[in-house]
Amino acid sequence: MAVMQDWVRALERTAAIERNPQVTLPAVIDHLAGRFEAAPALVSRGAALSYRALSQTANRYARWALAAGLKPGEVVCLLMENCPDYLAIWLGLTRVGVTVALLNTHLRGPPLAHSIRIVAPRYLIAGAALAERVSALAAEAPGSTPADMAVMAHGVNEHGSSRIDLEITAYSGDPVTDSESPLPSLPDRALFIYTSGTTGLPKAAVVTHRRLMQWSHWFAGLMDITPEDRLYNCLPMYHSVGGVVATGAALVGGGTVVLRERFSVSRFWQDVREEGCTIFQYIGELCRYLASSPIQAGETDHRLRLACGNGLRKEVWEAFQSRFRIPRILEYYASTEGSFSLYNCEGRPGSIGRIPPFLSHRHPVALVRSDPQTGLPMRDAEGRCIRCAAGEPGEAIGQITAEATDPGMRFEGYADPEATRAKVLRDVFSPGDVWYRTGDLLRRDEQGFFYFVDRIGDSFRWKGENVSTSEVEAILSKCRGVTDAAVYGVTIPGTEGRAGMAALVVDGDFDLAEFRREIAGPLPPYARPVFLRIVPALELTGTFKQQKQGLAAEGFDPSRTGAPVYFDQSRTGRYIRVDEQLYGRLMAGQEHL
Repeated sequence: MAVMQDWVRALERTAAIERNPQVTLPAVIDHLAGRFEAAPALVSRGAALSYRALSQTANRYARWALAAGLKPGEVVCLLMENCPDYLAIWLGLTRVGVTVALLNTHLRGPPLAHSIRIVAPRYLIAGAALAERVSALAAEAPGSTPADMAVMAHGVNEHGSSRIDLEITAYSGDPVTDSESPLPSLPDRALFIYTSGTTGLPKAAVVTHRRLMQWSHWFAGLMDITPEDRLYNCLPMYHSVGGVVATGAALVGGGTVVLRERFSVSRFWQDVREEGCTIFQYIGELCRYLASSPIQAGETDHRLRLACGNGLRKEVWEAFQSRFRIPRILEYYASTEGSFSLYNCEGRPGSIGRIPPFLSHRHPVALVRSDPQTGLPMRDAEGRCIRCAAGEPGEAIGQITAEATDPGMRFEGYADPEATRAKVLRDVFSPGDVWYRTGDLLRRDEQGFFYFVDRIGDSFRWKGENVSTSEVEAILSKCRGVTDAAVYGVTIPGTEGRAGMAALVVDGDFDLAEFRREIAGPLPPYARPVFLRIVPALELTGTFKQQKQGLAAEGFDPSRTGAPVYFDQSRTGRYIRVDEQLYGRLMAGQEHL
């Protein structure tokens, strides 16, 4: 019954959205301001906004946009660290039809320039600490950003940029009237949210007002948000989870969002206690860091009733929930641009969720066989994709319908039309049907629960077998002395497929011989890393996803890695260090693999 209530609340909260197409999130915030007044909406270490102040601040940004001559559909880029004004800025600008592109604060140089160029903004608003990155782009690579783009700074800066936080004080905070600017509607574009760029340059995904409303109210229902809730959010606000799901869900339920600029293992539990937080919005890696950290005083003395997020592996789930006495975990699977989502309301460790039978007609999902060499779905003799059997890994796809009012059956694409086309499959099971490619390999059990296997492109084929990097990483990370692991495939001349390679972060307890013995049991021979690379740390995206493309490009060439590389030499039964001579023999096919 409790699980059924979760779904009912989510359906109830979202039921009225389509009936009121011009009630968008900025309008909801204005309404909530009248209801909750001085109650805290967003709080951080350095600033806070009540519901009334959030509405007023957003409306001042809206009027600044109108005075600046910004028109509906034009773009403003936002490059700021987590803070209460972050949300106020994009709420205000989207109220008057402007699209706000949420730039990744970890980007510099060419990737940042690319992210700006692909959305062609009229303005860029930068936090004071980040304004120098934009100035550096213009100085280092003239023409790397649009020539007609104006830069505004938020806060005191050393670059002479106009301060938008001062300029908005000249404008009224009252709700913007229809005569000043027509209300945007649900199908209108509100945001560009970028993919993490784990492979290739980031893509700017289109996020409509419909998606913002659906995400906020759906999760408010699933999490049963009330005005007594305080949600701890240390995830980046440029991402859909930290910037919309966490903030929007808490606010539409009348709760408070406790913001932090970044995650800190050492301060986490103290923060949660002192702020009286009842909900934690997680990414799986954060839970892993906490579960592997030394015991802290008071780590179970908290008010958390729920942890909600994605990417929590089974072994981490159980350790995290048990050690820190978390009453409930709500794991889900979704993507910014995706056409469907999955929810594990039952709390089944390791599962990313399911679609209950009574909603299956609204969210058609299938798993199809994938060719590990090409990364494309396999087709039968009639040209149709092949459905996977229960327990068989396959790429997850979701049916999309252009006419659908349910966001769960829509794919709104990217700023780049070619990137949009690459995500669409046609004639999948019948002529003319259209499906969205997730790029994720999942498996489904007999009860309909889904489990994450790997990303397409991360999994590889070796010795005639498919290898899941995430499954190998989970085993390697449990070995003595290994604190983190990234697994990927590398090519060796004269061989088919890709050989497994692991980049390991290790401590003083790590021993190569012991490591080799440990993995021999749980890993079949084809899945054991042929090469090991010892690194001081693994590079992560802002949402804690591993960036493996650089590691894979450097391969096992000791002249490129700048770190020790070891080869699993079968004839000696041990890992030996790769030097120039051994590298030459491997490239010439003179070593048995």
